[in-house]
Amino acid sequence: MSRIYTKKGDDGTTSLWYGGRVPKSDARTEAYGALDEAASQLGAARSLCGAAEAELAADILRLQDDLFIAGAELATAPEAAERLTDGVSRVTAGMAAELERAIDRYMDRVELPPKFVIPGGTRLSAQLDVARAVIRRAERRTVALAQEDGLASEELLRFLNRASDAAYAMARFADTERPELFVGREREEPKA
Repeated sequence: MSRIYTKKGDDGTTSLWYGGRVPKSDARTEAYGALDEAASQLGAARSLCGAAEAELAADILRLQDDLFIAGAELATAPEAAERLTDGVSRVTAGMAAELERAIDRYMDRVELPPKFVIPGGTRLSAQLDVARAVIRRAERRTVALAQEDGLASEELLRFLNRASDAAYAMARFADTERPELFVGREREEPKA
């Protein structure tokens, strides 16, 4: 039987890829931990997809996989960045571009109301909105990490911004059968 516990983290630290240990409360751990949570939330969304949402389920799975690549990059200290592999353990420009194509594909099929979008139109869209919010948290944590310790690549923040946009677009697409359920109050333009 393979044991999953190593007992190495019992002191409140965790290993980084390619060496080094940091506290489990470290900014780096917080950032990639939020991505792990986002991937899990996306998995919950994917489990709600039926046969009619096969395209959406495939795109969610791809986004989950990409979040693990971003997580691997975040779990690597900047001094070990040269050991990362593009598209495997380091985010690439192509990954953000692919998300942009998916965002456009979904938003071309959605008509947004002139009101705030309220999460919860369907169980699937609500779950995608939870994932979007967690990705946004991961993005905030990654920005803080970049300011404190640096990042392995410049593409990571761009990718995370597109990832949350992709989750939003997928959620709105999931709402297209019941658009009356995802609108709120009229939007007001900010006063100058």
